[in-house]
Amino acid sequence: MAELMKDKVAAITGAASGIGLECARTLLGEGATVVLIDRAEDRLRALCEELGPRAKPLVVDLLDGAQVSGMLEGILDIAGTLDILHANAGAYVGGPAAEGDPEAWDRVLNLNINAAFRSVRAVLPYMIERKTGDVIFTSSVAGVVPVVWEPVYTASKFAVQAFLHATRRQVSVHGIRMGAVLPGPVVTALLDDWPKEKMQEALDNGSLMQPKEVAEAVLFMLSRPRNVVIRDLVILPNSVDL
Repeated sequence: MAELMKDKVAAITGAASGIGLECARTLLGEGATVVLIDRAEDRLRALCEELGPRAKPLVVDLLDGAQVSGMLEGILDIAGTLDILHANAGAYVGGPAAEGDPEAWDRVLNLNINAAFRSVRAVLPYMIERKTGDVIFTSSVAGVVPVVWEPVYTASKFAVQAFLHATRRQVSVHGIRMGAVLPGPVVTALLDDWPKEKMQEALDNGSLMQPKEVAEAVLFMLSRPRNVVIRDLVILPNSVDL
């Protein structure tokens, strides 16, 4: 362990599983204190007991605007400060637009866009006052390359990219870095609605990544010297042709 994140406090949304959980494990392994944010209270508390005393649970329903807006107070109450926000929580929906369920679309758009933007809004004034901080989004390669079988998910990630880079240019003068990790397909619960045949084919041909590989990319972004920002880091399985 190099302790690249020693004395840092990170907060990660959607931290009870998948990429968020692996990022928490990775940052904890490098010496950080990590506030794991999720609505799954029982799982969150069990995970933090397993991960150790530097893992702090914070139960927030990210679809409740008031809870998200008050998130910073909860982080500061249990961790004392905040250096890093990883806006990771998200949902997935695929399929033809002509056959889609607008109710399912609303949930994905609310979580991937509104909740992510609100999370950043909740912490930016604090970071601006401190003249330092890092904000990382879990975006997607679908945020830069439209994916034909997932138009709504693609649209949500294009929105993330637009918000990220406009906001990044506003806050860089305050010493705040903002960037996105843009993975291709990753083995997480977001892909639960993939057809079984497609999932098995992807596993067999090596076109799916593991969450740990994304977490290591996030650590790389966060551990650069303060005068350097990794604004977009695309990470793909080597067999994906994009």
